[in-house]
Amino acid sequence: MAVSVPLLLRADLPRVQHWLEPRHTTRADPSTQDALVARYGRWVDGIIRRGGPLVRAGCLTRGITGYYGLRRSGVEVSLCFGMGLVRGSMEGHCWLELDGRAVLEPDDPRTVFSEVARMSGLGVTDGVGVPERMAEWAPPTR
Repeated sequence: MAVSVPLLLRADLPRVQHWLEPRHTTRADPSTQDALVARYGRWVDGIIRRGGPLVRAGCLTRGITGYYGLRRSGVEVSLCFGMGLVRGSMEGHCWLELDGRAVLEPDDPRTVFSEVARMSGLGVTDGVGVPERMAEWAPPTR
């Protein structure tokens, strides 16, 4: 999954969400979710650390790979995309959320980044939860 992130993001977010969602899943036991999140965080960080140059480091690889694995483990995470001012420059970031809290982040990214899109088992929505407005969204091509 980590190697394919640059190719995945050439598609629109609803299509990417469809590709990442498991076909069949059961909900993870709430008492084990934090342990699963921590385990997948270590797993993804290891892939990124050892995967260069094939695996790009960064939040997109980390977020998409973590989302993919955690959703298959039955954890109801969301992958959030945001924009914010960092040292006077507009930057983007993505992060995972579970039960309304950012996970696997050293600091809460929501203090800097305003959510513009969210991917979850329910589909893709914009920052205010409107799914229809995201149907035409696609990342810029370089």
